[in-house]
Amino acid sequence: MNIPAEMCGDLISLIRAELLQNADARTRESAQRFFREPVKLYGVRTPVVREIARRHFRSIRHMEKTEIFELCEALLKTDYTEDAIVAFDWSYSLRKSYDPRDFQVFERWVASYINNWVKCDTFCNHSLGTFVEMYPAYIQRLKGWAGSDNRWVRRAAAVTMVLPARRGLFMSDVLEIAELLLRETDDMVQKGCGWLLKEASRCHRNEIFQYIISRKGEMPRTTLRYAIERMPPDMRRMAMER
Repeated sequence: MNIPAEMCGDLISLIRAELLQNADARTRESAQRFFREPVKLYGVRTPVVREIARRHFRSIRHMEKTEIFELCEALLKTDYTEDAIVAFDWSYSLRKSYDPRDFQVFERWVASYINNWVKCDTFCNHSLGTFVEMYPAYIQRLKGWAGSDNRWVRRAAAVTMVLPARRGLFMSDVLEIAELLLRETDDMVQKGCGWLLKEASRCHRNEIFQYIISRKGEMPRTTLRYAIERMPPDMRRMAMER
C-alpha cells in the first residue's frame, strides 16, 4: 500500500462511524427485503451514503489516483454495501483520469468484491460503463465475463453496457453479449441481459425487436419480459406469443 496503513484505517473508521450514526434498523430490514442472499448492511439511506461519500472525497481528491483506489479497495474489503457505494462513488469521481491500466483494478473488484445486485449495478453502470466508452477495445473482455462461473461477473458483462446502449452505442457488441447470455439460467443474469436489451431498444427498437423475435424460442421468459418493457403493446404481444 502506497499510503500509510494508519491513515487508511483512520479514514475508513471515520466513514464507518458516520455511517453507523446514520443507520437505523428499520432501513436495514427494509433494504434486506430487496435481496435473496444475506447482505451486510448498516441500514443507511442511499442519498445519505452518497452525501457522506462526496464530503469525504473532498478531503482526498488531492491524492494520486492509485492511492484513492487503495482506499476504495479497503472499503470494499469490509463487505458492507454502503461502504461499496462510497468506494464506487469515489472511483466514478476519478473518471476523467481513467487510463487503460485501470481495467485490471476494475476487473479485480468485480471478481472479488461484487456479491449483490446493488454493488454490481452501482459500479458497472457508472465507473465501468464510462471506462468502456472511453476505451471500447475492453468490451471484448466483457464478452469473456459472460462465460464466468460467477453470476455477478456474468451480470456485469451485461449491465456495464446499459448506459452506452441507452445512447445507441455499440449495438453489435450489445447483441453479441446478449447472444452469449441467451441460455442463461440465473435469474439475476437474465434480468441484467433483459435490461441491456430494453435500454438498447430506446435507439434501436426495430433491431432489438427483430433479435428478440428470432431468439424468443430460446430466450428465458425473464429476459424477454424485461427486454420488451419499453416496446409498444403490439410488439409486446408478438414477442410473448408462444
